Amino acid sequence: MNFYALTLLLGSFSIIAHCVFPPGSCDSYVNITEPSRNIAFTSSSFSGYSHDDGGLSRQWSRFTGIGGDRIMQSCHSGPRGGFQYPIRFQFNYPTEESLTASTGTAYVHAGVCDSHSIAMEVVLCPGSFYIFKPANHPQSSSGFITYHFSCRNDSCGPLAQCNGDGGCTCVSGYELIPTHLPTNESYGCTDIDECTANAGVCGSNSDCNNTIGAYACSCLLGYIATNPKEPPGSENACVDIDECLENVCGDDGSCMNLPGSYQCQCKDGYQIMTNATPICQDIDECSDSSLCGPHSECSNTPGLYICACQTGFSPTDQELPPSDENICLDIDECDEDASVCGPDSNCTNSVGSYVCTCLHGYRLNNPEVIASNANPCTDIDECIEEADICGYQTLCANAPGTFYCSCPDGFYPSTGILWIVGVSFCQNLQDILNEIKPPVGQTKERMFLDNMDQQLLNNTNISLPVPTVANSFSASMEVSGVGPRAKKTELSIDGDGETGSKILAISDRLVSAMLSPDRNETKTTINTSTVALILETIGPASSDQTDSHLFVNGHMMDLNLESLMQNNNGSAAVAFMSLTGMEHLLSHRYFETENKTEMYSDVITAVLPSVNTTNLTQPVNFTIQHKRVLPESGLVTCVYWKDESDETMRWSVDGCWIAHTNENFTVCSCSHLSTFALILQVGKPPPEDPFLEWLNRMCVIVGLFFFALSILTFLLCSWNPKINNTARLHLCLNMASTHLLLLWNDRYVEHELACTVIAGLLHFLVVASFVWMLLEALQLHLLVRKLSRVQVIQRDGLPKLLLYSIGYGVPFVIVGVSALVYSDGYGASANLKDCWLSHKRNFNWAASGPVITILALNVILFCATLWSLRPTLAGMRSDVSQTRDTRLIIFKIVAQFVILGCTWIIGLYQSNLFFHVLFILLNSQQGTFLYIVHCVLNKEVGLASANPSVCKMFGEVGYRKMDGWIEFLFYFFSPQVREEYRKWLTCSFNKKPNGSEKDEQSVSEDIDKAEEDISHSVKN
Repeated sequence: MNFYALTLLLGSFSIIAHCVFPPGSCDSYVNITEPSRNIAFTSSSFSGYSHDDGGLSRQWSRFTGIGGDRIMQSCHSGPRGGFQYPIRFQFNYPTEESLTASTGTAYVHAGVCDSHSIAMEVVLCPGSFYIFKPANHPQSSSGFITYHFSCRNDSCGPLAQCNGDGGCTCVSGYELIPTHLPTNESYGCTDIDECTANAGVCGSNSDCNNTIGAYACSCLLGYIATNPKEPPGSENACVDIDECLENVCGDDGSCMNLPGSYQCQCKDGYQIMTNATPICQDIDECSDSSLCGPHSECSNTPGLYICACQTGFSPTDQELPPSDENICLDIDECDEDASVCGPDSNCTNSVGSYVCTCLHGYRLNNPEVIASNANPCTDIDECIEEADICGYQTLCANAPGTFYCSCPDGFYPSTGILWIVGVSFCQNLQDILNEIKPPVGQTKERMFLDNMDQQLLNNTNISLPVPTVANSFSASMEVSGVGPRAKKTELSIDGDGETGSKILAISDRLVSAMLSPDRNETKTTINTSTVALILETIGPASSDQTDSHLFVNGHMMDLNLESLMQNNNGSAAVAFMSLTGMEHLLSHRYFETENKTEMYSDVITAVLPSVNTTNLTQPVNFTIQHKRVLPESGLVTCVYWKDESDETMRWSVDGCWIAHTNENFTVCSCSHLSTFALILQVGKPPPEDPFLEWLNRMCVIVGLFFFALSILTFLLCSWNPKINNTARLHLCLNMASTHLLLLWNDRYVEHELACTVIAGLLHFLVVASFVWMLLEALQLHLLVRKLSRVQVIQRDGLPKLLLYSIGYGVPFVIVGVSALVYSDGYGASANLKDCWLSHKRNFNWAASGPVITILALNVILFCATLWSLRPTLAGMRSDVSQTRDTRLIIFKIVAQFVILGCTWIIGLYQSNLFFHVLFILLNSQQGTFLYIVHCVLNKEVGLASANPSVCKMFGEVGYRKMDGWIEFLFYFFSPQVREEYRKWLTCSFNKKPNGSEKDEQSVSEDIDKAEEDISHSVKN
């Protein structure tokens, strides 16, 4: 005993040494264990009510035990917890131990929730429990109500449970006696005797047995609960057991219930058999097999019998039951119920039954069960089950009960529109054309279209699938030389109305072949690169829809179908389509007008297949999109294609008018259906100016003359080894060849092969000319940079091998790649009057792209050259003796602007007459400028070795007495100079190998002199 006391004492010292709390609190408190303080205890009938907590003031108390461990926080009125006035304490409890007590305020509920306040101190003690010290006690019969902060199974003691609010209540079947005050051992819950407390708890005709915490009800003998699955009670009363309900007598007798027993009385025709179940047994009339007749079945019933025909049979007189006189006959199930076998099947009657077979192309999901709506025949997808069913290079399209074979674009069935499985195959369209032997005066392409049209005429009842129709459209457009798959077109700008009309006739028949025989409400669409088509069908079973809105390629058609349905047995079909390239066949040239015209929209076609008339009671509206924004000066006209046997094919405005138009689209209203388009009229085309044509030819001839002089000068004159004229020579050769071809290339437009060759050669020469311009600009820039850096020039320009590789290699690659990508882009097209690159597929950019790029580079190099030359010219300007040379160099550099082709930029402003004339004058005279700058004004020309007099004249006249460009031209074109130049040309081929004449100062000498001057300036 002393050991335990010593242990407790040492534990106390340990707590005092290591724990933190206010002195006199956790080491000196009173445990309050009264169970009646619990928040759920509300009795006021116990002896000693009401308690009072006045004795707890100014002392530390801990609430523990069954009553709870914390003071309630919510407001509750009394009586509660054994007090008349409960005290609540809503407080944020401290979570850490502290030397200082936490303070708060408690409130007494005396009539109102916060009648009186009490100052409280709270301390968290070691062991994680709280102690409380009230400062005062303002109200008698008041006390602190407690609850369990954390509920456990044993928080409230035996037979009691802790609720969610921390209150203690008795478990089910137990109650707290109001006069009983809970103790520390038990909350005081006692068993409820339900049988005594509620005499009718089990209902009538029952016994009640009380058990610990519950009770049990049982019915008296001979009675059973209304719901046997539930125990008897006031809501499930015990009722008498009616043995007759178990049909002990059978259906052929009557039963009378008695207490604890029953009595049977059989009907007429029945007898009691005590050993049988049920007791009343019927006499079997069906023992007579002929009673109901053949193909029947007799069924004995209590007191009677029933005759019924076997399955698949019915009585002769269906109003009477079968008998030996009203015999059973076979039923034709196929006739009575057409859908007995389900959809897509055939029904065959048999004796007493029927046989269902699936239609061709269908099969049962469950072959073990006869076809019906529950086990219908389903379509066989032949394209998946037999991938090569159509053959090589074909397209297979599954359809209900069948499949369709067609060909991809570029191919066509060998048997035409009609595909024969095992016979037809896809043949290259060009091979088909090659096999056609047309009569005299007819083309292979036209005969192909006639064959397709005739095949459609001979098979008006065929039904064509969408892939076949799309392939037929693609083939017809491709052989006509238009559309996205046309490889090469010889179609003129005037179009081919006859071929276009033939394709339109084929289109009508193809659309008619797409119609479904049942004419239900359907919409079929085709969207390929060749055709955009939508076909709408409305039948008698369709919903109430009279307006149709169809869209293709952004165009819309509004059509009222009501009148068409009335005139066509309640059904109608309308198709709206657009064929790519049709505008080239049905050219705007077929529109008769004095104004300049242009096709301003796609050609659209509206078809009413299998309809009696195309005349409409109400106009149809077409919303047609413009190809471009409508110009202010343009006039849009709604037209339709008129093709009658007694009239010429043409675009007509009869029956069509403009309902609305803006810059993006036009709404055309027409009283009939046909093929429609928009044609833009922009006034009469301006006539070609003969003066500009004459000026262009004269200037080009003059330019060619000076190109020839430059070529002769570069080839025949002797040059300083430092000078490299390779780029200039080949620039002259290519530009002269280009100008020469441009003079006559329009004469070969009608000759296809010659025009193609000329267009390809022109492409090469134009690109080569500009590449040599770029090389000349690059060499000039490199030369000026060496001058500015005071470098000794060993040789002017780039190596010849590099120049040739770039000058002809780059054009060869550009033209070669262009020809490989789109060889049909060379030649004459419908929009051009000469042999050049086609605008189709933007092929013309194969020339425009390189030219624009080189022009931009030349302008940049020219500006860079001027910038590099600026310090050199500034240094030379200080020496008065070099003023004339400086002006000459500046003139040469400025003249390079024309030679390098920079003036071709003026071509962007050809709509202006001034710029048009300026473009002709400058760009046709590139040879003139090149000859003046690099031959006439070049002192390196080897005239001394050819004719001393000419050199002397150029030395004395051409350079020493000329201060400007005008003075030079005056002397250069003087008779003396022309005569000397003629003599030089005649003797230049007989030069002496060892000339003794003194060489004139050359360009290289000018450069060397400039180097010396600059070096001298640098040294000074």
